[in-house]
Amino acid sequence: MKYLISFPSAAMVATGDELDVAGRDSHAVIEEAKAAGVYVFGGGIDEREPPVRVSADGAVTEGGYPWAPPLTGGFTVLELPSREEAIAWAARLAKACRCDQELRVFGFDPAS
Repeated sequence: MKYLISFPSAAMVATGDELDVAGRDSHAVIEEAKAAGVYVFGGGIDEREPPVRVSADGAVTEGGYPWAPPLTGGFTVLELPSREEAIAWAARLAKACRCDQELRVFGFDPAS
């Protein structure tokens, strides 16, 4: 199964030097996930670039859905054999990032 481990920007309370250390520590966890062969993808939302909505006809509307909370922060997708292992990786990222992580599982899609 593939798991999404994420946090919104507002959850990150580290600042200054601690933010630099959190970045280093979180990248170290990502390198461990890569070495373990469980890393799929990860990154942070570039909040300097505003979102747009694109319709089926290709029309572009500035902004995200007005009724939805903004999507911010960082995320990692890992492919793991169990929820327990996903929780363990989420805990490692929470420690590295200095903030709780949300854990979600992607629905199985045989085509992915």
